[in-house]
Amino acid sequence: MAVIKTSYIQGKSQGKINDNLEYYTSKIQEASKSESKLIVLPELFLWDYFPITENKKHFDLAISIDSKEVKHFQNLSKKLKVNLVLPIFEKSIEGFFFNTALTLNESGEIVSHYRKMHIPYDPGFYEKFYFTPGDKSFLVADTSIGKLGVLICFDQWFPEAARIMTLGGVQLITYPTAIGWDEKESDFSRQALREDQLNAWITIMRAHAIANGIYVMAVNRVGKEGHLKFWGNSFLCDPFGKVLVKSGTEEDIQTCEIDFSKIEETRKVWTFLRDRRIDSYEPILKN
Repeated sequence: MAVIKTSYIQGKSQGKINDNLEYYTSKIQEASKSESKLIVLPELFLWDYFPITENKKHFDLAISIDSKEVKHFQNLSKKLKVNLVLPIFEKSIEGFFFNTALTLNESGEIVSHYRKMHIPYDPGFYEKFYFTPGDKSFLVADTSIGKLGVLICFDQWFPEAARIMTLGGVQLITYPTAIGWDEKESDFSRQALREDQLNAWITIMRAHAIANGIYVMAVNRVGKEGHLKFWGNSFLCDPFGKVLVKSGTEEDIQTCEIDFSKIEETRKVWTFLRDRRIDSYEPILKN
């Protein structure tokens, strides 16, 4: 399938897991009316962004992949006949928790179970307190609409992850995200830095699209939670890095057609993959 409709949901947390489940169920149903074949949700979409603090009580929020919440979205995916990227706070065996994204196909089956590989630890983003680094490497889901890959938020900054997925045949990488500004830092110099941070965030992912000749979708949340204000600005870009659709800082659903045949067309012009010097890249494994 060369041309498909894809959608992302730039949402705002409703505060509680059940409220978020209802909210995103409604948004998914709305997006499906556009005949989209793929719908992508933000990172940790069922929760407030709890890593804003370190609190062991938050471990009680985690769910397993056979939980009623996951089954709900599996049934919804099957009912609507859509592929769904479902980012969750996953409880594995006792004491092991992951920042996870499941990819569901049109039958509601889990076709990819990715666990976030790069875990940040910054003020307001205390993820190392909660999440074990991913142990499933970089996965490519072979679906009826194409080869899909999921990386999560902080993974955005690492070109190696996007390249490995590209070598695995991925055509579209989606980045469920929860990123924003610290509202406690409000002086003018910080305001200018905020714009630089946002532009860098967009630029790095457009660069992944260009360097690898693939489509890239970033799906952020919006709203203020504690002292973090999530900046939204979700977008989808093509293999030339051209932004096809983009959101602002409010709740939004965007749907866009993408043409996977453009990947081959692009790579005939920009032969970055052909001209790699893998015989000379060994130092990257040593430093």
